[in-house]
Amino acid sequence: MNKKKIGLAALVLMIFSSIFGFGNGPVAFFQMGYASIIWYVLGALLFFLPTSMMYAEFGASYKDSKGGIYTWMEGALGKKTAFIATFIALASWVVWMISVAQKVWIPLSTMFFGHDTTQSWHLFGLTSPQTIGLLAIIFVLVVAFFVTRGMESISKISSVGGMFVMALNVLLLIVSVIVLIANHGQFAEPVTGKSFIIPENPAFQTPFQLISFALYAVFAYAGMEQMGGMMDDIEKPEKTYPRGVMIATMVITFGYALSILLWGVTSNWGHLASMKHVNLGNITYVLMNNLGVALGTSLGFTQATALTIGAWFARFAGLSMFMAYLGSFFVLTYSPLKSFILGSPKEVWPKSVVRLNKAGVPSVAVWIQAGLVVLFIFGIAFGGSDANQLYLILTNMGNVSSTLPYVFLIVAFPIFKKLNNVEHPIVFYKSMTVTWIVTAIVECLIIISMVMTVVPLFMSHDYANAFWTIIGPILFGFIAWVLYEHGERKHGKL
Repeated sequence: MNKKKIGLAALVLMIFSSIFGFGNGPVAFFQMGYASIIWYVLGALLFFLPTSMMYAEFGASYKDSKGGIYTWMEGALGKKTAFIATFIALASWVVWMISVAQKVWIPLSTMFFGHDTTQSWHLFGLTSPQTIGLLAIIFVLVVAFFVTRGMESISKISSVGGMFVMALNVLLLIVSVIVLIANHGQFAEPVTGKSFIIPENPAFQTPFQLISFALYAVFAYAGMEQMGGMMDDIEKPEKTYPRGVMIATMVITFGYALSILLWGVTSNWGHLASMKHVNLGNITYVLMNNLGVALGTSLGFTQATALTIGAWFARFAGLSMFMAYLGSFFVLTYSPLKSFILGSPKEVWPKSVVRLNKAGVPSVAVWIQAGLVVLFIFGIAFGGSDANQLYLILTNMGNVSSTLPYVFLIVAFPIFKKLNNVEHPIVFYKSMTVTWIVTAIVECLIIISMVMTVVPLFMSHDYANAFWTIIGPILFGFIAWVLYEHGERKHGKL
């Protein structure tokens, strides 16, 4: 029986749902206002579009591999470099877990109280960040406990959460249009030609600071490599895939640009910046609250009613994001880890780490990973940061850790193109000259934006933020090197 292939429309929808992140728009608006739009457009043209084509070529050539990006890099960069690079990629998931374990309490709080109350949470005499850190540690350990017992069904929560998040996008569009009509085209954040070029945020004024924002744009388009192995499932992939990516690129880019613009209908950037309780962790719920309040006001309701509508909008966002976070956390606690362990050389790992339990989960590896996450959370939460600093650190950590593996993956692509012992059933980049030019452009974008994120932290003597921003990839790179060296000493050349 022939398996039904994925058509163009289904592929575009799949790419959109996998890549487009509702929370990226609020973060961009809060960081740079309308000026962030041009960076999201550049991120699509200089990162998302060219790398998507690279992943298709990789995926088509290694369609039967279990190791994912490790296998993609192994032939081009060698086992050792591929192992270290993939281990660093694993760090990005760990950093994501560190971040989400602490951020997940914000939508939970908003769901119950209508707004973020986490900054007033104090258990056992601890500060708010320390209290959130303690709750995050408990959350990580509880999830690890259930994951090692094969509680995969809980991941279905994420698909329900995904539908709710899609509803948030529709809500944003419809309500913003209603408010805009009621206010006779008046935006809460005034729209001028200058506002699309020069951000109001004093933290993004110099060319270096502006370039550092490119990392946010790259991060907003990350994850396409996970779809690289699907070429066999796509109908006429050599034609359907590039068309799908082109259409998805336009749709996602337009979606981000429209989202950022629409937040300006009901929220003023200067007002947001003056609110002490607003940070990168809760900005989505603050903006959703403003959306509801603006709707109530524009429809002529009393202030009390408008505030109630705002609180319920925030609650709906809290419910949606909490379910999406929860489901994703269960899946990502074991899925990338299991894929990497099964796909990389067995000699590198201690036997206990490779062993799967009755539920088919590498339980020892899951607990080691949970232990690392707990250590990081403890260090960040009890490091003396306030809430604003905490969520800035978590955002920077996630951006750098998630983007660094692309440096290795992209540089491997032109080398992979020259491999004669590998089949190349799909070829999008016909010319090696074009391949090298595209590789150079994408690499420069990623490396420069990462450097511009980290260097200013050292220059401003913000050593705590700088340390946590870079420690994840460095630590995981070192651990990977030690593991590989130990494996070679024990078993010879791998």
